[in-house]
Amino acid sequence: MAAYDVAIIGGGPGGYVAAIRAGQLGLRTVLFEKERVGGLCLNWGCIPSKALLKNADVVNYVKDASKWGIAAKGVTFDFASAIDRSRKVVDTLVSNVEQLVKANGVDIVPAAAQLDGPGRLTANGESYEAKNIIIATGAGNRAIPGVELDGRVVITSREALARKDPPKRAVIIGAGPVGVEFGHLWASYGSEVTIVELLDTMVPLEDADVGRQLKRSFEGRGIRCLTGTRVDGVKVDGDTAKVRVSSEKDGESELEADAVLVAVGFLPSTAGLNLESAGVEIDQRGWITIDGQMRTNVPGIYAIGDTTGKLLLAHVAMAEGTIAVEHIAGKQVAELDYIQMPRATFSQPQIGSIGYTEQQARDAGYLVKVGRFPMAAIGRSVAVGETEGFIKVVADEATGQVLGIHMIGHDVVELLGEATMVALLEATTVELGFAVHTHPTLSEGLKEAALAVDGEAIHIARRRASRPAAEGVSAR
Repeated sequence: MAAYDVAIIGGGPGGYVAAIRAGQLGLRTVLFEKERVGGLCLNWGCIPSKALLKNADVVNYVKDASKWGIAAKGVTFDFASAIDRSRKVVDTLVSNVEQLVKANGVDIVPAAAQLDGPGRLTANGESYEAKNIIIATGAGNRAIPGVELDGRVVITSREALARKDPPKRAVIIGAGPVGVEFGHLWASYGSEVTIVELLDTMVPLEDADVGRQLKRSFEGRGIRCLTGTRVDGVKVDGDTAKVRVSSEKDGESELEADAVLVAVGFLPSTAGLNLESAGVEIDQRGWITIDGQMRTNVPGIYAIGDTTGKLLLAHVAMAEGTIAVEHIAGKQVAELDYIQMPRATFSQPQIGSIGYTEQQARDAGYLVKVGRFPMAAIGRSVAVGETEGFIKVVADEATGQVLGIHMIGHDVVELLGEATMVALLEATTVELGFAVHTHPTLSEGLKEAALAVDGEAIHIARRRASRPAAEGVSAR
């Protein structure tokens, strides 16, 4: 029977990072993955979708060619080629990750594994021993009552990433990151898109101002956004689906579509792990319960990533995997602050955020000050012709500490690195406003939004009590 220091079940971002870090620390490690290393993120999520969204950017540049003094006539957009390119990107990255894992001395077993008593696992009929086990099996798409997934007309993101043609008419259920990214993608290729969201705002986990801006932007492009609207059922007839929706404002109605994308969240992928017999505790929704070191209630068993339900993001899973392994190796580890984790949505306009929303900060008991700076007042944004959106800083009135940063605009997710450092170092608006930022760059908007908290932003008109504030145009 093979014996290891660490056995990791699941080779997604959390699992493979944990495996690499364990190898670096000299721990004998085995990684079990029933499909391909990289998990949902690399194979059917983060990576292929971002490859497709790059295609959408190129398509939109070509559509607006005249804006740049370029005449483009008779241009066609081949969606199938975009899908093929995305799969090549996936193959490249998965191959690279597999090589990294192996280069760090980790054994990869291409099979599902389950717990089989303390320190024991089975996979493909073989038994394994491990002093420590890390569960990293991720999560799967959540369904909703009255909507039966058929994988053809009514689909999840996985099927959407494989189809070779954009739907003529699409209904997307859910206005979270997955829903709005596909809405942007399909609309870029000419689809008639309707997004249906049960809650009252787009991207409901983001700051309310961001949700309102995204709705204005999408509707300006012809994407229909039905917020505060419930899906009561979906009926498929041949290649057409009829989606019944209702809202307090508009009553009941029916939408027809060639594709219905269900993007309403995720459920933990724990079936077949044998958690019950091992005594691993789960909460009422099925997520595995962990502490700050990623330990479950069973000694020697850890859990990381989406299967814990903490914050379902690949980079969070990576951080959790590192913490779990370093704790196993006897290192001192800091606990993650899940509020101060960066979040990104890759539609255009993009959304980047970290920390408390304005409402969350108030609910947490802070006296809040807010600074907001429009992208239209940033020289770089004007120069590249992408001026919609804003950067918003939420700060503690008593100390000036930055509690949250919320951005919507073209390519703003690239600013999240600085936002993360601001959060990690518990910086104040004075410090962020004092830091010199390169001109002309989008990052100047972070500085200006911090200054705007105290009415000191340079490139917009100062707010005066005697009249409404004017969001001016950059003087540069």
